[in-house]
Amino acid sequence: MVVAEYVVITGMSGAGRSQAANHFEDKGWYVVDNLPPALLPRVREFADAPNSHICQVGLVLGLNLFHAEVAPALARLRASAAGPVRILFLDASTPVLVKRFESTKRRHPFVGSASMGVSDAIDAEREALGFLRGEADVVIDTSEYSIYQLHHLLDEVFGLEAGPESVTTRVLSFGFKYGIPLDADLVLDCRFLPNPYWEEELRGLCGKDAAVQDFLMNGQPMTQTFLSQTEDLLTTLVPAYAREGKSYLTIAFGCTGGRHRSVFVAEHIHGRLAAAKELGSRPFISHRDLGQDSG
Repeated sequence: MVVAEYVVITGMSGAGRSQAANHFEDKGWYVVDNLPPALLPRVREFADAPNSHICQVGLVLGLNLFHAEVAPALARLRASAAGPVRILFLDASTPVLVKRFESTKRRHPFVGSASMGVSDAIDAEREALGFLRGEADVVIDTSEYSIYQLHHLLDEVFGLEAGPESVTTRVLSFGFKYGIPLDADLVLDCRFLPNPYWEEELRGLCGKDAAVQDFLMNGQPMTQTFLSQTEDLLTTLVPAYAREGKSYLTIAFGCTGGRHRSVFVAEHIHGRLAAAKELGSRPFISHRDLGQDSG
C-alpha cells in the first residue's frame, strides 16, 4: 500500500499560492485547488485507498468562503491521514500585496464593500488567517522572491529536486520553408548537412528510413561531430532548464523541407534523451512537416 504525503498550500491572496500549486503539480504531485474543507476527507480516502497510486497530494486552501470549516477539517486530516500532513503558508508584506493586486486589477476576495480598500481587505485576511499561520510547518515570505526563486526554495524545503520526469521535452523536426516553430525554445539548423533530396533513390524517403540514415552517417564526419556536440549541449541545458523551474521544453531541428535531415537528427536526439534518464527529461517526438510533399 502506498502511503500518501500531503502539503496544504495556503496563505495570503497574492502571496503565491497558485504559483506554488503549479510548481508542485509540475513536479508530479496530485494538486486540488479551491476544495471546500469539508471534502478533505474524501481526498484522503481516495489517496489512501489500497489500489491508489497517488503518493503526493497538494491541497490549496483559501479562507474567503469557509472560515469556520478550515481548522476542524485540517485537524481531522492530520489525525486520519496515514502519511505526513504539512502546511505551507505563503505570506508577503502589505505594500507588496497591494502592488500585486493593483498590477493585476483583480478584486481582493476579502473586499466586503465598495468603500473597502485593498489595504483594508489585506488586513482583514491577515487577521482571519492568523490561526493558520500559527499552525503552519513552513512559512515563506515571498515579498522579495521571483517566481524562480520561490520554486528553488520549494525544491529545497520539500525535496522537490528535479528528477527524471520533471521536464517534458518535445523534440521537433520542421522545414524552414514552412516557417520556424513559434513555440520552440531551441532551434538548431541542419541545412549544412548533405541533402538526401538530391539523391534520386532517397528523394521519396525520409529521415526515419535506414537508407537516408546510412547516407547521412556513413562517410559524413560532420554529422557525427554535430550529433555528438548537440548531445553535449543538451546534457548541459536540459537539467539547467529543470533547475530554473521550466516544465516544458521544445527543441526544434530544421532543414529545408523538414523531411530528411531534420527528421534524422530529431530521431537520433530523441533516442539519446530517452536513454539518458539522468538528464531529467521526459521526451517525445513530432515531425511537423513530414507530411509535406517537398524535400
